[in-house]
Amino acid sequence: MTAPPCSAEQLYSILIETYGPQAWWPGDSPLEIMVGAVLTQNTAWSNVAIAIARLQSSDLLTLDALLSAAHEEIKAAIRPAGFHNVKYDRLTALLHFVRTSGGIDGLMRWPTEALRTALLEVKGIGPETADSILLYVFGRPAFVVDKYTRRLLMRLGHAWANNATYRVVQGWFVDGLEDDATLYGEYHALIVQHGKAHCRAQPVCTGCPLEEYCQHSRSRCGSDGVQPPDGPRV
Repeated sequence: MTAPPCSAEQLYSILIETYGPQAWWPGDSPLEIMVGAVLTQNTAWSNVAIAIARLQSSDLLTLDALLSAAHEEIKAAIRPAGFHNVKYDRLTALLHFVRTSGGIDGLMRWPTEALRTALLEVKGIGPETADSILLYVFGRPAFVVDKYTRRLLMRLGHAWANNATYRVVQGWFVDGLEDDATLYGEYHALIVQHGKAHCRAQPVCTGCPLEEYCQHSRSRCGSDGVQPPDGPRV
């Protein structure tokens, strides 16, 4: 018998029970989190961590240092995050916005929607990056939608999530949850953790806590959720 659809609240309960609190975002300061949000675009966090460590070791992880240091010095430091020329331009654009808007302390006083609109006007800042900054830097209740979020919803039977707009996917979660930044931050981190542990591009169905809700598991891995012996593994 097919299990009923998993609600946003049920999904969170399963993930938090399985993985526990994630204490995200990894970063020692609002500026470091902001830098990480740009550098993590289209790359693994392990590469971003190397880039941030290089910025720290070179005393470059301050607003003044990042905006005044030689271009090539910053690019060399962030090279491990990939696309270093593009990300340098995006990071610089974001940091100029921060400086000309009263710094992070000044931006803390902006209304959420005004701040989100302004962030989206910065070169290279899309909805996912903007909401990551809103949530983890400024503590605003902005639910972050990333590739793990869409993949998870699709495998749970929500085919619409593949081509739906960012706001529509975000709304599925927001409509079923309390408007709480701490909850949103934990939820996003749990989805990422689950995406790495089980819901990969080539899924690891064995032991998945969402097996009873996962249509992809039933169709691809069999009724018991176990991949065939010759199935691809990651």
